[in-house]
Amino acid sequence: MDSVDIEVLRSAEAWRSSGHRVALGTIVKTWGSAPRPVGAMVAVRDDGQVTGSVSGGCVEDDLIDKVKAMLAGCKKDEMRPSLLTYGVTNEEATRWGLPCGGTLQLVMEPLAEHSRIADLLERIGKQELVKRRLEMDSGRTTLEPGRWQDVLEFDGRVLSAVHGPRWRLVLIGAGQLTRYLAEMAHMLDYHVTVVDPREEYAAGWDVPGVPLNRGMPDDVVRELNLDGHTALIALTHDPKLDDLALMEGLKSAAFYVGAIGSKKNNDARRVRLREFDVSQEEVRRLRGPVGLYIGSKTPPEIAVAILAEMTAVRHGVSEPSWAAKPERRFDPSACEVKTEAKT
Repeated sequence: MDSVDIEVLRSAEAWRSSGHRVALGTIVKTWGSAPRPVGAMVAVRDDGQVTGSVSGGCVEDDLIDKVKAMLAGCKKDEMRPSLLTYGVTNEEATRWGLPCGGTLQLVMEPLAEHSRIADLLERIGKQELVKRRLEMDSGRTTLEPGRWQDVLEFDGRVLSAVHGPRWRLVLIGAGQLTRYLAEMAHMLDYHVTVVDPREEYAAGWDVPGVPLNRGMPDDVVRELNLDGHTALIALTHDPKLDDLALMEGLKSAAFYVGAIGSKKNNDARRVRLREFDVSQEEVRRLRGPVGLYIGSKTPPEIAVAILAEMTAVRHGVSEPSWAAKPERRFDPSACEVKTEAKT
């Protein structure tokens, strides 16, 4: 779940709790080049204040007017979810500023105590994946455990949406770089697990919301059953720990498997892995040195490079940036103003 949409839920519940009437909007279908994806959310309260976006600003003004009228026209216990569509025709799409004839359809849900947004936020705060079902005719909602493979579904009668961290990140080693990676990954809505059996590192691990598993890396990786929504990164520089985890990770369905270290060290690592039960094809999946080449030096910069590459892989971008190719590096001298000396 996008962190922006979590903030939408928090703001919506805070407004409702303070006495405002609030409607929560969720995109359930798009056609053409809609600016925001299915599942994106917006919250509008009775005085017109808005948080989040469903169109990047194209339809929000009209949406605010419609929601204000809806909230003012009914008693709280009489309000039911409704379906709004923008841009059915090319002419309407042009009117709303939707590109290339784009169309979006969204469910607008007036919030009440039975909407259970507070319960949903509590579960998300515990890093749980939650499926929320909304019945259009009654406004009744139910919460149940979600699965990694669940997606938003809407059949006109029931809206089922999945909230919480849909992606997992397993980090081997509890060192300084791991701290930055874990904290930044939380912002990108990963459920982060750190694995490190070493006593000296476990004693100092105190990152809120990120559990530390003291088991051996290969055992833990097998137990976690890495799937296509999981990334694994080895960060200890200790082959006895990193290689064990990588051996299991490279055989799994994890979408991203990487290791810290220089090119020389990772080339040696690949040779070691081949000496065990790891095929050449599996070894080729290893991203090492891990991360995009952006000239990173400090641990926070390295964390940015790693998460940038993970994001590119998630979105299927094979060459995510000119920065990935050293020959395309920016040359500051190219922008210098050269002047000729006057005689």
